[in-house]
Amino acid sequence: MKRGAALQNLTGAIVEICRAGLPPDELRARVLPRLRRAVPFDAAFWTTVDPATLLFTQPHQEEIAPETIPYFIENEFLGDDVNKWAALARGREGVRTLAGATGGDLAASARYRDIFRPLGLGDELRAVLRVGGACWGDMCLHREAGVPFSKDEVLYVRRLAPHLAEAIRAGLLLSSAAPGGAGPREPGLLVVLPDGSLGSMTDAGARWLEDLGSAGLPTEIRALAATLGRVGAGPPRLRLRTRAGRWAVLHASRLPTAGADAVAVIIEEPSPAELAPLLMLAYGLTSQEQAVTTLVCRGLSTRELSGALHITPNTLQDHLKSIFEKTGVSSRRELVATLLREQYLPRAMAGQTVGASGFFAAPG
Repeated sequence: MKRGAALQNLTGAIVEICRAGLPPDELRARVLPRLRRAVPFDAAFWTTVDPATLLFTQPHQEEIAPETIPYFIENEFLGDDVNKWAALARGREGVRTLAGATGGDLAASARYRDIFRPLGLGDELRAVLRVGGACWGDMCLHREAGVPFSKDEVLYVRRLAPHLAEAIRAGLLLSSAAPGGAGPREPGLLVVLPDGSLGSMTDAGARWLEDLGSAGLPTEIRALAATLGRVGAGPPRLRLRTRAGRWAVLHASRLPTAGADAVAVIIEEPSPAELAPLLMLAYGLTSQEQAVTTLVCRGLSTRELSGALHITPNTLQDHLKSIFEKTGVSSRRELVATLLREQYLPRAMAGQTVGASGFFAAPG
């Protein structure tokens, strides 16, 4: 590993690239050659991920045959192995070597035995690229057998990881905001009067109405406002598709006025945590079942799932049984495999654009 002024210059160059707002593929193409000079490696894997589920969206490999990508996906999400990204994403450090994870016994890893050893590769250095509590990508560096990564190299990649994550997030945001992009849009505000008519709206609200294909107030929004007083579990929410095929999330709240109360309706893009449930609507999953499915994709154990959702293990098992029946699977692994096969892999392999949320953008 380089040290001193040479390392400082490389680090400065990488950080500057991260601040340039580049699309993820261009970011990767510019970062990896410089990172290789700071932390030498012989092969690499890089992918953006959906922050909600941690499933791959734009996998890319260097010096490893691209046809092995399905194996790595199978190994990561459906098989048993060590040093997995889902576990790294839940850990504090977020960076680990295969040698460190196996106590130096690389052969304890199935992917080492199946892929790396036949290629003459040895240690791997894996890093989850996360910032603000959200994971935006994964990176794995590989070396020839007999040359493990050092603790200093692990620490260096750990320091760079937040810069790379922020660069991916910002690049997706800027790419989506470009003319002809998939968004994002600032939230719009509509004021619905007690008689159900449209009282006023912001400029962004008017643009959202246009996207929804309505010059006036859509029936769905009238219904949303009308249900406000009858919903006991917080402000009502509604999901709609725009004419371009994008999702919009609407939520309503009371707006006190001099006379009778009006209703404020906010229209905005779904957050990353809301996007994964959108993929599950076709299966008829309830909101709680959608939450369970999202966390299952992240690799949480039964105890972790129960704690995160504040439900008992028995209640969790009831939800899982219902989910399995609705999706036609019999295990958590099959559930993840179904989402990968039907929602992620076709888009990833087709090179579909990733939007600002981290999930695939709807075709414009």
